[in-house]
This record gives sequence, C-alpha cells and structure tokens, in this order.
Amino acid sequence: MSDESPLIRIALEPEADFLRLTWEVRPGEGKPEIKELAPHWSALEQSLATYLQLQDGRWPGGKTVRLAARNYLLDARQLQAIAQCLKRHQFSLQWIETNRRQTAVAAASAGYSVQQTAPQARYLAGEKETAPLVLKNTLRSGAEIRHNGDVILWGDVNPGGEIIAGGDILIWGTLRGTAHAGAKGKEDAVVMMLRSGASQIRIADQVARVTPEDNPQGEPEVAHLTPDGIRITPLWSFKRSAASQ
Repeated sequence: MSDESPLIRIALEPEADFLRLTWEVRPGEGKPEIKELAPHWSALEQSLATYLQLQDGRWPGGKTVRLAARNYLLDARQLQAIAQCLKRHQFSLQWIETNRRQTAVAAASAGYSVQQTAPQARYLAGEKETAPLVLKNTLRSGAEIRHNGDVILWGDVNPGGEIIAGGDILIWGTLRGTAHAGAKGKEDAVVMMLRSGASQIRIADQVARVTPEDNPQGEPEVAHLTPDGIRITPLWSFKRSAASQ
C-alpha cells in the first residue's frame, strides 16, 4: 500500500461520561505508524466522516468527545475540521489530549480544554520535569488546561476556567478562575499572577480563595505554601527560598 492510500483505523468509544476518539495511520498492515498527518489529511478527514456515518445512531447525540491525539501534530484548522465533522452527528469536541506542545497550543488557542502529557515526565525528588507549556490566549469559562510541568499563560483566566499544573503556574494577566499548582504533591510550586480577581488557588493539597479586596493595589502577586497554608505575597518581595518559612 502506498503513502497515497494509507491504512487508517478510527475508534469512538465510551469512557466515563464522554466518548474518546482515537485513530492510527499506517502506510500498510504491519508497517510503523505514521505521525506526520499533513500528506494524509484528506484521507483521514474522509475516513472520519465515513466512520461517523456508519456509526450514526450508536451513541446518543450531545455526547462530549475527547480526542486522544497522542503524538500526532494537529493545527487549529485541522482541529476545527474534526469538530465540524463531529458536530454533524451531534457530538461536541471539548477535550484534546496530546503529547505534542504545538498541538496543545493550537487546541488551547482554539478554546478547547487541553491535557498535555509526556511519558518521560517524573515527579520524584531530583528528577527533571517536562518542559513548560506556554500559551498566548484567554482561558474561557469551562476550559481546562492540564500539564505535567510549568504552565505560562499570556492572558486572563476567566471565571470557570482552570489550570492544573504539576509545577508552577505563571499568569501574565488576571486570574478569575482556578489555578492548581503542584497538582502531584509538589509543595514548593507557586502561582504567580499579574492581577487577581475572585478566584481559587490550590497548591498541592491546600486551597485558598481570593477576592479583589485582598489586593486593592492590583499589584503582581505570588501564592506559595507555608506551614500555615497558602500565603499570597507581592511579587517584588517574594523569595522562593523563604517561601516555606
């Protein structure tokens, strides 16, 4: 089988309260999986449309779909095409799970909830975490970002938006939603924000609620964990080495 006619397998399967969409693209039976989709995009898009047509009626309409993109590289246009194909069958694409930073950025920029994972990431003491995820967009209500390492957001987190990071969270904007740093138990993680609105901040297993009145000057702040719980300190006076004291 040539590259012009790849072998494509697609599956839409129930998991918890959503459907998980997966696929694999191979040049032929028994051949290594293809990770570069661009040369085969038309075939994949047509295969997805055909698959959904054949599966029509199997699942109730209105179901949320999570796309397990794994190591496939997808841009915003391709994600939109997948979403439109699903929408024609009354499914809603809301989550993108990916190992690729470019796909995570494209998905978050398009307003989808994102879970970026890296198989090599570790949380044991002394082991290096995965590289930061950098996003330039506003996190809308209902959207969620999950990443094993640090998350840097150039934009606001709206009410109902949530960032969950294994490491630090840096928000170059206003935090009005939820930020959970050190989600795997990393107690020296911090949440930095240029401005805070009504929000919830979590570090490891500790939680604090913040209101605009807590920072009347609107100065950049850092939330960090102390023996007395989460403390919020002006950025200019924060020192990580003293954060736990």
